[in-house]
Amino acid sequence: MFWAPLLPEFVVGTGAIVLMLVAAFVRRSGAITSGGAVAVLCAATVMLIGAPQTTGPLFGGLLAEDGFAAFGKLLIFLGAAVAIVGAHGWFAEMAGGDGRASGNVAEHGAEYPVLILFSAVGMAVMVSATSLITLYVGLELQSLAAYVLASYRLTDARSAEAGLKYFVLGSLASGILLYGISLLYGFTGTTDFSGIAAAFTREGPHSLGLLFGLVFLLAGIAFKISAVPFHMWTPDVYEGAPTPVTAFFASAPKVAAVLLATRICFGALGPAIDAWRQIVTVVALGSIFLGAIAAFGQMNIKRLLAYSSINNVGFALIGIAAGGREGASAVLFYMAVYSVMTLGAFLCILRLRDADGQPVEDLAAFSGLSQSQPGLAAALAFFMFSLAGLPPLFGFWPKLQVFIAAVHSGLIALAVLGIIGTVVGGYYYLRVVKILYFDAPTATLRHVKAPLEGALILLAALFVSPLGYLLIGPIGRLTGNAASSLF
Repeated sequence: MFWAPLLPEFVVGTGAIVLMLVAAFVRRSGAITSGGAVAVLCAATVMLIGAPQTTGPLFGGLLAEDGFAAFGKLLIFLGAAVAIVGAHGWFAEMAGGDGRASGNVAEHGAEYPVLILFSAVGMAVMVSATSLITLYVGLELQSLAAYVLASYRLTDARSAEAGLKYFVLGSLASGILLYGISLLYGFTGTTDFSGIAAAFTREGPHSLGLLFGLVFLLAGIAFKISAVPFHMWTPDVYEGAPTPVTAFFASAPKVAAVLLATRICFGALGPAIDAWRQIVTVVALGSIFLGAIAAFGQMNIKRLLAYSSINNVGFALIGIAAGGREGASAVLFYMAVYSVMTLGAFLCILRLRDADGQPVEDLAAFSGLSQSQPGLAAALAFFMFSLAGLPPLFGFWPKLQVFIAAVHSGLIALAVLGIIGTVVGGYYYLRVVKILYFDAPTATLRHVKAPLEGALILLAALFVSPLGYLLIGPIGRLTGNAASSLF
């Protein structure tokens, strides 16, 4: 069947529609839709594993179901499933245990997992897109769901503010992206990545219109990956959005946007590497150093992790700047490990409550957590050390991979500056660990008993521990094969 390669997206999209109908006709269906959404995402993941991948374009060049897309969708579906699992208990706890807030306003309605599923479909289209049309459709489907998710808590003014900021700035970024798309289409006569690449090969760096289209296209994508100088929305949205939504934003959409940028740079813009490499290099270094330095004074853990995501995107962009199969493989490896580290850290935060049952965001409240919650503190310390890239934890390896790819491409100065950025950024990760273990407790914290989330935290902690190095071979083969499908 011609649509067989798109079966995972079909399953997730159909599941979202069915669960939306369930939400409309079944009262208090939050648990049903959450469980159903996780089951749908797991089923789509199973379909991806071991499924034969085509290397040619589908639907007249609109999509490509290759190894690169399959690897990206694997990370996206798993990240979305974890975001749903962590959210259900958090919203129920915030609403007083019965899933409803004061005034009979649903805090955790059945719409939450449905929005996640629609967003996952958009992200799956993003990583499979081989046309500017499908690129934009997938990106907007993901973004529209994300705007609603950011403002999901009806009773929280911060959530409404986050959703409004995200919507306004996201609309501006979409306009910039569309302008770049229109320029590229106008000067090439096609929206296919292969046709655009042929035009760049034919025209070279002499077409000012093509170069302007390239710049505006990359600027629109830079907003989606929270790269400097289009990062301004990230700290405010991450802080204001519900914590499970922030965990989702920092994982699956980040993976989709970075992989989309990778496919565009190596596909549609491949012949113009000398033009876009300069842009990507400057953006990468800006993201690394701003993400490291701006986080120094942050006392809100969600804002700190927002700057951490900006910082980590900079390291992924080093792999893109390196180019070639090695650079693409390094980007895939980096995003896989980054997703686990970030989701693990957010799962730890989601389980903590103060004495009044409110979620904990202030770093000062984490003081002395190792005394009251030693297991949770140890797991959070693991994730912080790994995000910092400290050996022997597994987070060191993907950073090393992107630096090696940069050196092999002759970008030695970029690799050296990236290493310096790693050292600078390590401070605020170490500060979190210092607060956990060496500061006197200032508040009584309790954790929500959630066996499934606890098991996920344990698995993530084991993954980022030195035991993760046992997976270098299998993950390396997956990322290498996925990267090869781009060339």
